[in-house]
Amino acid sequence: MSDTPTVAVFRPGDDRSADAVALLEELGADPVPDPMLAVEATDATPRTDAEYAILTSKTGAELVSDAGWDPGETTVCAIGSATADALRDEGYAVDIVPEQFTSSGLVARLEREVDGARVEVARSDHGSEVLLDGLEAAGAYVHETILYRLVRPEGTGESAEFAAAGELEAVCFTSSLTVEHFLEAAAERGLREAALEGLAEATVGVIGSPTAETAESMGIDVDVVPDEATFDALARATLEAVRTTPK
Repeated sequence: MSDTPTVAVFRPGDDRSADAVALLEELGADPVPDPMLAVEATDATPRTDAEYAILTSKTGAELVSDAGWDPGETTVCAIGSATADALRDEGYAVDIVPEQFTSSGLVARLEREVDGARVEVARSDHGSEVLLDGLEAAGAYVHETILYRLVRPEGTGESAEFAAAGELEAVCFTSSLTVEHFLEAAAERGLREAALEGLAEATVGVIGSPTAETAESMGIDVDVVPDEATFDALARATLEAVRTTPK
């Protein structure tokens, strides 16, 4: 392993990518930023007649703020600390953040209090069914508003070329969609199998069990799933594994 491991990162090509690159450089890595997600807003706004409103991302927080959403007396829930921070930055009070920053963690936090309640879930078009199914099983009346669609930007796939050439020592997948889009980009370049072979020799870090399940189902062995579902935790745990686990 080199003293400065090469790490692919797939955050959206805005400040999230810049922040991820800065963190990886601070941790002594050589980042390969390859944004695998872009946002297409739907211009929809969350309903305001629910007892609970759930936001699941920084992007969602910014979009509802831009739309002038006023939650009123609604109990505002954020799926994790990053979303909560984004909501607060936009001027919203956050009432509930689960201990486990996942859909199942939020269901576990709410399931004893939402029986008969109206719950508004405002998120992307690729949200996990775990959240909706779990809340409905707890007796909630759930409504989902699609705030934005997640698409793969044109021109992505540099990281697939690195992987195919055996030049990646680690990757940090942040959602199931980043895994799917990485392999789509590799396939477009005729490198899908070679990229998979490259990942087999790299340290693969992912956020959350759904992302791990997606990766495994597509032939990617997962090495790291941090306890905390944040990019900071993912980057640190992945680099620690790179430096302590021989490949």
